[in-house]
Amino acid sequence: MISHTESVQFISESPIRSSSSVSPIGSSSRYRLSEVHLTIIPIEYVFLTLRCNKDGLTTVAAQERLAIFGYNKLEEKKESKFLKFLGFMWNPLSWVMEAAAIMAIALANGGGKPPDWQDFVGIIVLLLINSTISFIEENNAGNAAAALMARLAPKAKVLRKGRWVEEDAAILVPGDIISVKLGDIIPADSRLLDGDPLKIDQSALTGESLPVTKGPGDSVYSGSTSKQGEIEAVVIDRLMLFQVCMFV
Repeated sequence: MISHTESVQFISESPIRSSSSVSPIGSSSRYRLSEVHLTIIPIEYVFLTLRCNKDGLTTVAAQERLAIFGYNKLEEKKESKFLKFLGFMWNPLSWVMEAAAIMAIALANGGGKPPDWQDFVGIIVLLLINSTISFIEENNAGNAAAALMARLAPKAKVLRKGRWVEEDAAILVPGDIISVKLGDIIPADSRLLDGDPLKIDQSALTGESLPVTKGPGDSVYSGSTSKQGEIEAVVIDRLMLFQVCMFV
């Protein structure tokens, strides 16, 4: 359990890179951030670094960490598709085409001749086509990200103070012990503990067509699916590097 009166103790043999950033937490506490490769250090160092054990976190410790690290979910930002489309008309290439369109009707035919509407319309059509293609590609990428978010597990079986309970996956924090079995979606990036090796389908993340085998000590990532086996795992950070909270 993380306490406001004690610091996280690091193991000198583990591959840790330290930083000197200091920021406030609440009104009376401060924390220092250090970067630890929790995906590659030995599993016993993961427990020591996260100050947790195989009995799971207490409710109080989980709430403290949730306040520090935030919810285990991707932030979803809504934006206007129309404004997003217009944004593709605001770049250097579009500026050149827009300037050419203005010149086509303002400067192309002097001497009192009518504007060159054909060139103007042609340039505007090309501008719209270019912007439409860029918008469709960007929108498809956004849809793929939304589909990945939809795959994230809404519930997870987590060990809290020695008892298995079902909780929203969004409130999982580093140090939680979770159970993964056949058919489960991995609710958070984790390191596997003791149990049967898993076959993991991570095609949505890596593009691999076949499931990969993961055993004790291996890392599994949020959004992948268990196709075989049953095992426990310790939740690490959602990023490859974990920002360790050291209370001072």
